Amino acid sequence: MKIGIVCYPTFGGSGVVATELGIALAKEGHQIHFITYTQPLRLDFFNENLFYHEVAISSYPLFQYPPYELALASKMVDVVLHEKLDLLHVHYAIPHASAAYMAKQILKTKGIIIPVVTTLHGTDITLVGKDASYEPVVTFSINESDGVTAVSADLKKDTYKHFEVTKDIEVIPNFIDLNRFKKQKKEHFKLAICPHGEQLLVHTSNFRAVKRVDDVVRVFDKLRKLIPVKLLLVGDGPERIKIENLCRELKTCSDIRFLGKLDAVEEVLSVADLFIMPSEKESFGLAALEAMACEVPVLSSETGGIPELNINGKTGFMSKVGDIDDMVEKAMIILNPENHQTFRQNALERAKEFDVVNILPLYESFYQRILTNVRETLKV
Repeated sequence: MKIGIVCYPTFGGSGVVATELGIALAKEGHQIHFITYTQPLRLDFFNENLFYHEVAISSYPLFQYPPYELALASKMVDVVLHEKLDLLHVHYAIPHASAAYMAKQILKTKGIIIPVVTTLHGTDITLVGKDASYEPVVTFSINESDGVTAVSADLKKDTYKHFEVTKDIEVIPNFIDLNRFKKQKKEHFKLAICPHGEQLLVHTSNFRAVKRVDDVVRVFDKLRKLIPVKLLLVGDGPERIKIENLCRELKTCSDIRFLGKLDAVEEVLSVADLFIMPSEKESFGLAALEAMACEVPVLSSETGGIPELNINGKTGFMSKVGDIDDMVEKAMIILNPENHQTFRQNALERAKEFDVVNILPLYESFYQRILTNVRETLKV
């Protein structure tokens, strides 16, 4: 198949999943064309089946805001026409699904029918999409897609709850490349951070309020009064300054390191003893899956799609959102030497279920079904 993939080319979960999906499809022999405003971060190697098409945005002074959606739709039309694509797969509803609809209508006038698959990732539905100024467009674009997928059953439920969506939604979970995300021998790194044998806690996110990074620091502050621990915070975002100030207030700065945005996060996860995800909302929890693949147990909040991934009492534990004391109690159970290795092994075994080799066929089958449905409709 020749597939166009539209996504945000950033560290965010939707961009990571879209890029990794494209890479995996290319390895299977499909021709993959990425269409976005800059090269996706993880698209950093050569493959004969991978192509990148940059969306150029006009800087004409009449526009207060660059018309990205129009430029994107035009680029989709151009790529479909000249590369003879079979299907467009857009990740994140806003504005990709509506731009795809526009491109589809333009192509119809040229006698070309291009099926569109939309994948819902989370905040495009649970946060941005519910904004009254976007809701009608989001609802329309989802319903006009030829196929719709969601990364968790919880996100599917939220979509039906908050939008008048009549389209069937297929749940295809996020995935992991176990060839990349696996525990590596980085003992020298662990020794540099934890020279006295401390347990190492890790959190990765985009430091938005919904990630509740302050809860991570508060859990750590209570834990370090019970056992020797260190904390690594990976990522960056609008809450960074607030978290730095909290560390100073709690006098924990000497035991916490801010590592900023990292692409090779698996190297950090390889030396972690516990991954903390206290989010207020997670549609899936891709960062937790990456940790589990590196044999790191997960301490998370019990919200969104996380319970579909983190098995309470087996791969880690879940607590109610904001319940710091319960998280501390459960962290102590996980980090207990008598339990820790079992939690590690369980985390890895669970991660194996989400290996890309298991999830990729679900997408391929879905694409074929959509293509067949569109072709059958055209015959009628």
